[in-house]
Amino acid sequence: MSFNRTIFAVAALAAAVLQAGERRLSLDDFRDRMKGGWVGQMVGVSWGMPTEFKFNDVVIPADKVPAWSSDMPRNMAYNNDDLYVEMTFLRTLEQYGLDVSIRQAGIDFANSEYALWCANRAGRMNLRKGIAPPDSSHPKFNGCPNDIDYQIEADYAGLISPGCPQEAIRLGNVFGRLMNFGDGVHAGQFVGALYAEAFFTSDVDRLLDAGLAAIPSESEYAQMVRNVRAWHKEFPDDWTKCWERIRATYTKSGNPAMKDSNGGIDARLNGAAVVLGLVYGQGDLDKSMLLSMRCGWDSDCNPSTVGGVLMTARGFKALPAKYTEKLSYDVHFSYTAYNLPKLFAVCEKLARQIVVRHGGRIEKDAEGREWFVLPDAKPVPDAYCPSWRAPAPAGARYSKEEMKAVRHPLTLPDARSLEDPDPTVRVQKALDALWPGWKTSRNAPDMHPGYVDCVDSTGGELFGAVRTHPPKQGEAVTLSRRLKVPAGNPTLHFAVLNAPGGDFRLRVKVDGAAILSTRIGDYQGNWQGQHHAYDISLEPWTGREVTVELVNEPTGWVNEAAVWHDVRITANSGNL
Repeated sequence: MSFNRTIFAVAALAAAVLQAGERRLSLDDFRDRMKGGWVGQMVGVSWGMPTEFKFNDVVIPADKVPAWSSDMPRNMAYNNDDLYVEMTFLRTLEQYGLDVSIRQAGIDFANSEYALWCANRAGRMNLRKGIAPPDSSHPKFNGCPNDIDYQIEADYAGLISPGCPQEAIRLGNVFGRLMNFGDGVHAGQFVGALYAEAFFTSDVDRLLDAGLAAIPSESEYAQMVRNVRAWHKEFPDDWTKCWERIRATYTKSGNPAMKDSNGGIDARLNGAAVVLGLVYGQGDLDKSMLLSMRCGWDSDCNPSTVGGVLMTARGFKALPAKYTEKLSYDVHFSYTAYNLPKLFAVCEKLARQIVVRHGGRIEKDAEGREWFVLPDAKPVPDAYCPSWRAPAPAGARYSKEEMKAVRHPLTLPDARSLEDPDPTVRVQKALDALWPGWKTSRNAPDMHPGYVDCVDSTGGELFGAVRTHPPKQGEAVTLSRRLKVPAGNPTLHFAVLNAPGGDFRLRVKVDGAAILSTRIGDYQGNWQGQHHAYDISLEPWTGREVTVELVNEPTGWVNEAAVWHDVRITANSGNL
């Protein structure tokens, strides 16, 4: 499947040929609706944030829905990945123009500093390894191509493309292919097309028709949209019955045969929650976001999409004061160059370019007001290529010169080459790949011990780690190395983390004698492991041949795994 510019140009030309008249949008109206779209995202994500992934495969009870507060957007939206990730793409477009290459887009994404999860993380890690797009999202290198990631980041593409769904499709092939493939990309193209149409209508059926027109009809994502609309007609007065159909069809628990699903983070599943909110809410802002949230799973991102689309259709000026009265206009979104005024300005700048690029023009009326005049063109979707029928990778790699622009390059082994059914063998393969000379004792299969590409910690993201798990309660797992300790400041370095919600006792031994014993972690259910880094002098053993041991000793039997990072022994002569 090709995503080169020739195909983009042919698709855009075909769309122009299919035009049937023109549509007009005043610049003032564009600004108002574009602002509404950004605020809608902020409202939806901050309202649903307290429920995110706390209700999986169950409807969120009405009494567990957070009470709305006007402070929510100010307190929770400016530091939320549902917003700042897509602003990375806007910044790339601002700096390099609409014709920015996918390779440059990948370098900019590789250089982002925020924590990521799922397809975003896998795609960025591939980019940092030198796997250039579109291979960074290829299922051979990315194990979660159908995750929700680009779906929750594609809002920008529609907000800068009023009445230009072909541009939302094209941008999906520049930015969506950094991390997603197949239905994962079409999810974002669908969302972008919803926004592009919301500048001209608030009718939910017209919006959904416009979204479907932008993606291949045979895609699983398109079939999902048709299914939810059909279930709505079947159960017009009971949204929970529609939800049951969604759960039975698009979850791994309800449908074990579902292909390439990463569980509750799947784009098709969460896209169904978006569509449910739209068809049952029928334009009512509170009801639409609430129903999308109560579906569960990614229950902040989904109402964010719903809120963004509907508030684009409504426009900023018509929004209830409870959504806008406490917005902060001088606060920058985390990791970005944008506060709200700067964000609005760059969107208008890009929209002006996109309107002209897609056969439109900008006119002034007799009173000096500017208008976007756009051809009413039908979009031409991409050909469908699901992740499970992906062709061979393109062999895209960054050159040495390009890699100089990547601030955090990674030289890590291929995780798939280190797999093995035996957990102890997996751990040993990981040690051999990362820190040759270290050996492991027996591991239990719990919590999948072995190589870990990347792990979140209180200290940030750690790349290239090894997870161990004790074989049974009361029996530790030990990493050991036999060596002659040289002169010149010999030092043992390592970092270690507990598993979320668990703890263990760390012991460091030299020739069987414990030189450190401490508890790592707690039972507080923290999402990120508690990061502890150690530099331990081996000077007392200079000149002796000793065995150094790192011990992961269970304290009980709740999440007793340890994650080890940067294990090495150094001296003035270098790494040993």
